[in-house]
Amino acid sequence: MAPGGRGAVVVAAVVALCLWGAVFSSEHLPTLTLFNGELTGPSDREDYTGDCDTAVLQLEDVDCDEGNNPACESVFSLNAEKILSQARLFVEQKRFPFAVDDHSTDEELAIGYVLIGNGLYDEAIKHFSLLLQSDPELVSAIYGRGIAYGKKSLQDVKNADLALYELSRVITLKPNRPEVYEQRAEILSPLGRISEALSDLTKAIQLQPSARLYQAHTHTDCTDYLAAMEDFQQSLELKRNQPIAMLYKGLTYFHRGLLKEAIETFKEALKLKSDFVDAHKSLAQAYRELGDFDRAMESFQRALLLNQNHLQSLQLRGMMLYHHGNLQDAIGNFKRCLQLKPYNEVCQYMKGLSHVAMGQFYEGIKAQTKVMLNDPLLGQKASSEYLKVKYLREYSRYLHSHLDVPVAEYNVDQDLPGHFKNHWAKNLPFLIEDYEEQPGLQPHIKDVLPQDFESYSPEVQKLICLADHLGTLMQYNTSGFLSNLRVHRAMGLAAIEVMQAVQKTWSNSRVRVNGKTRQLQWRDMFDIAVKWRRIADPDQPVLWLDQMPARSLSRGFNNHINLIRGQIVNVRYMEYFARVLSFVKDRILVYHGAYNPRGVPEVKQALEYVNKVEDLLPIMKQFNSKTRDGFTVNSKVPSVKDPGKEYDGFTITITGDRVGNMLFSVETQTTEERTQQYQSEMEALYKDLTVKGKALMLSSELGDADAVCNLILSLIYYFCNLMPLSRGSSIVAYSVVMGAIMASGKEVAGQIPSGKLVDFEAMTTPSPDRFSKAAKSWMNLKSLPSWYQNLPSVAETFQFSRTMIEVLNTDSPDHCPIKS
Repeated sequence: MAPGGRGAVVVAAVVALCLWGAVFSSEHLPTLTLFNGELTGPSDREDYTGDCDTAVLQLEDVDCDEGNNPACESVFSLNAEKILSQARLFVEQKRFPFAVDDHSTDEELAIGYVLIGNGLYDEAIKHFSLLLQSDPELVSAIYGRGIAYGKKSLQDVKNADLALYELSRVITLKPNRPEVYEQRAEILSPLGRISEALSDLTKAIQLQPSARLYQAHTHTDCTDYLAAMEDFQQSLELKRNQPIAMLYKGLTYFHRGLLKEAIETFKEALKLKSDFVDAHKSLAQAYRELGDFDRAMESFQRALLLNQNHLQSLQLRGMMLYHHGNLQDAIGNFKRCLQLKPYNEVCQYMKGLSHVAMGQFYEGIKAQTKVMLNDPLLGQKASSEYLKVKYLREYSRYLHSHLDVPVAEYNVDQDLPGHFKNHWAKNLPFLIEDYEEQPGLQPHIKDVLPQDFESYSPEVQKLICLADHLGTLMQYNTSGFLSNLRVHRAMGLAAIEVMQAVQKTWSNSRVRVNGKTRQLQWRDMFDIAVKWRRIADPDQPVLWLDQMPARSLSRGFNNHINLIRGQIVNVRYMEYFARVLSFVKDRILVYHGAYNPRGVPEVKQALEYVNKVEDLLPIMKQFNSKTRDGFTVNSKVPSVKDPGKEYDGFTITITGDRVGNMLFSVETQTTEERTQQYQSEMEALYKDLTVKGKALMLSSELGDADAVCNLILSLIYYFCNLMPLSRGSSIVAYSVVMGAIMASGKEVAGQIPSGKLVDFEAMTTPSPDRFSKAAKSWMNLKSLPSWYQNLPSVAETFQFSRTMIEVLNTDSPDHCPIKS
């Protein structure tokens, strides 16, 4: 909330509050997390003074060079001499607002603004208050004190009222200064007082409709990105050399899911200002959303070379490294972030998560406890990290207590309390009656120690390398999905373990599951993949929904995916928009054929011109009086077990009253009845698969192998349509596909095509046969190499959570041969 002169850059922060915070409401949206903890505008700001009477205050020196510039030094190294030196520089360059003609007074005022610029808000408030004792109407001191209270309002909303009071006093004394209205709007907007904020911004533009102020009139209801882009475009047309306006224009693309357009716009901003740290950071995040890890790292590196203390870049790079599977490097970024800002909840949570994922439970739970102690203030919304951390701590304790218990001897879904699982899966606040905490860390159970790749036998090394390779074949090649090396290895090992377990079953051998030795069942096969998915990322509750409390299951669990919400497009599913649209059009014709047969030709003709989802609503309203703000369409899934019978598939919802205010979503409901229907289908398929698998072990006929493959894919078809897990159904399903197919003597050699998603492919395909055909078209099945049969047993080699974590922590790419 830096103060400024006319056309002040601080108003960009109002825009930033919208553009950087608007898309965190659904877990199924792309992970467009530009940043989470900071609610301020860019730190790299230009001094736009061409047609202004007073200059803009720069709270951070945009010309900071590495080395000797005192303005670039840490706040912890400031002393009176340095503060005075910066203040004199501010006075000399007229870089603070409402200066007076007295040099001594200006120098005192500048000291207050230097204190603000270095985060010393309480000291600034005291300093300005002393000045106001001598002159109660010293406008710059009132304004500066208001700015300092405004900065403190990010931690305590009570300070917002004090900030508004001070800024209103300035407006009374200086009613024609647009920057004060802008600053007051910035305080009002996060408080939800949108109409008052817009009123202030309108007044500012009336006072000075400059190119800078068009930025401020971006719609602060945080949803109208199209209007925001038009505002920035008008600003750029009036004055091209505005890197901040170009950055925000790029952010409007970014949050609408138009990543390639965002990248090009961020590059344009960098052409205008090559050392623009926030543009480098935003470009990095856009590349991260595209799944381009290398380019994202390169852009983050450039941002941090320009400012090694850039908190947002450290936080975002750390999060990207975690989700890429580089946990140790991620921890380094989070530690540096916390050195700069010890109470940053995102970095503290992610540091704790990273430690736990690596088996370093003492450090992990210590970090988690720090997040738990940071209770939100009265009237302050709890952060997502605060809401999640109690679940993570309890699961971390459970995982720690089972580190050295064979995984085959316990069951997470049965052990964790039902209401705990229900709340965790639904991301609800941790308000669980009569909850008994998991035991604290046991001193005799040591943390997981680092394991060198060379310490494993050559056979196990070969196993690990194969797992890495198999994992890469499960990677989605579409926007919104970042490759995760840790998940690759985990799910590669899962596929090999599935292969070995299925082969045992087809050879009439038994397996050890949940403390019992018995024949492998269909759920056991998926449970192998589930346990590896859980251990790869403990942040996500990978839980069987039918193992939830009966009351919760009777109400149903909704798996909800927003394809379009307002102006935000979910880039992950764009490949399927045309297919879903075609399906909806077909269902509309079926509906009218049943209820309005005479009108079918007219409806059919109207639908021929529909190429976008939003065009469907007017047609439905025209031909169906019951359609007001939207409609739903349901899919059906055919039964193989009972030909002619159909099950409920997914529900498509299209609502809205205008373009940009619509919801286009897909939802599956996991009720007890629906679950039983799908599970009976899978049980019948698995029984048939077991019979044919056993026969295949005694046969060399190609047709038998193909039939087995079709049964495997049919089983996955129903699994994906059911969506039985709270998270991770897709990767779990595909690892089972690969493992079961390897058990049949074939291996998947092909990559999943660009834009294709296994779960959505199954959900939008009308039959298991069609799904099998589509999947086999990209799998490129080949004969299984004979040496696969001699691999060590995954279940025996990594039979404990400790050994599972050890192998996921082990670095190995340089030791593994590159597979063509």
